[in-house]
Amino acid sequence: MKKEVSILGAGLVGSLLAIYLAKRGYKVDVYERRGDMRQEKMIAGRSINLALSDRGWRGLEKAGLKEAIEKIAIPMHSRMVHTVDGQLNLQAYGKEGQAIYSVSRGELNKTLMNLADEFDQVNFHFNHFANHVDLNNNKISFTSSPTETKEIANTNFDLLFGSDGAFSSLRHSMQFLDRYNYTQEYIEHGYKELHIPAGENGEFKMFKNALHIWPRGNFMLIALPNMDGSFTCTLFFPFEGEVSFSKLKTENEVEAFFKNYFSDAIELMPGYKESFFGNPTSSLMTVKCFPWQYKGKACLIGDAAHAIVPFFGQGMNCGFEDCTVLNELMDAHNEDWEKILPLFEQARKPNADAILQLALNNFIEMRDLVADEHFLSKKKIEKLIAAKYPERYISPYQMVSFSNIPYAEAMEKGRKINDVLEQLTKMKDLESKTETEEFRKLVETILFG
Repeated sequence: MKKEVSILGAGLVGSLLAIYLAKRGYKVDVYERRGDMRQEKMIAGRSINLALSDRGWRGLEKAGLKEAIEKIAIPMHSRMVHTVDGQLNLQAYGKEGQAIYSVSRGELNKTLMNLADEFDQVNFHFNHFANHVDLNNNKISFTSSPTETKEIANTNFDLLFGSDGAFSSLRHSMQFLDRYNYTQEYIEHGYKELHIPAGENGEFKMFKNALHIWPRGNFMLIALPNMDGSFTCTLFFPFEGEVSFSKLKTENEVEAFFKNYFSDAIELMPGYKESFFGNPTSSLMTVKCFPWQYKGKACLIGDAAHAIVPFFGQGMNCGFEDCTVLNELMDAHNEDWEKILPLFEQARKPNADAILQLALNNFIEMRDLVADEHFLSKKKIEKLIAAKYPERYISPYQMVSFSNIPYAEAMEKGRKINDVLEQLTKMKDLESKTETEEFRKLVETILFG
């Protein structure tokens, strides 16, 4: 068997996949439609910070990269909720010691590319846009960019992975196959990047080890810490409507909006108006498709197979978990790709669909429910259950962020937990009833059911 692999896309998943394959002795050619980001200035306004959690760490650790990435990651043990009147409410994500980690997408990507470059058998080809993938004849035609028509290269492939994101060239070619299913959906919200600079001596102006959220019903502002003491902020906001991007056209309108909804944040980001008008307004989309692979020789992975919205911080983590599962299948099936790729899509497709839905659900929680009294009462009940059964109870959030429980299983268990919590909210004087048979039976349905 020839051990040569072509990868479309040098993003996070493509770079990690290249490392996994190189460690197994494969010759890997990675084709990236953009230039080398390590040599070019980052585009302002498109660098949503990422939340690295257990699934992502596992993918990095299995590739021997955990220590290298820990150097550029900041633990966030809690979410810090900022109310309209400036009150702060710290809500722990999990048990003591559990955290998600803030990491710059650009810095993480560059680090992974540098680590992949340490392998002689990994070769990056930049400014190579896969204009057409001929799946039957195993050929890829490249142009220098999506807008160019003149071919700059033409290559054959033995095994091809498409890790080229939500607008994947490989997936585009697959869409011409018979009975290929594909859906793409934009949500009504977009995002705008803002910035809280570090203090005079590089100190953090807010609590460092938290993901900060300003929930405002149908929209929200979030902030994640950076290594230099700054915070990357993101406004998730409707494109249209009474309170939306379409209504904020002048500096006075933007100022009035921020004073009304984010007055405490204004003090921290003096350049918010310049950022609002200088940075792009970007859209958010989801992708579902099937099949992911073709005849055991071409396969989608990461966002190319399952782009999701960022509201559970699982897009990257899910992509890294793809690499982990693929690696385990290579171990189990002696690198027989005609067996591995169908098993890979069979294992990952239901979980990708589940995390897509969970991410959409979590947007509602982040922008609205974290400040809702009924939601907070359910959270208090969760704490009661967790305190009473510390070794056995795992919250829905913990299942997704702090375990390797399959996403589809986590979603189903989360539904059952929510049903039980809803029933428990109706019990009066609940704290005095934790030893009753009624309480025990309800809780045991989620502990064992």
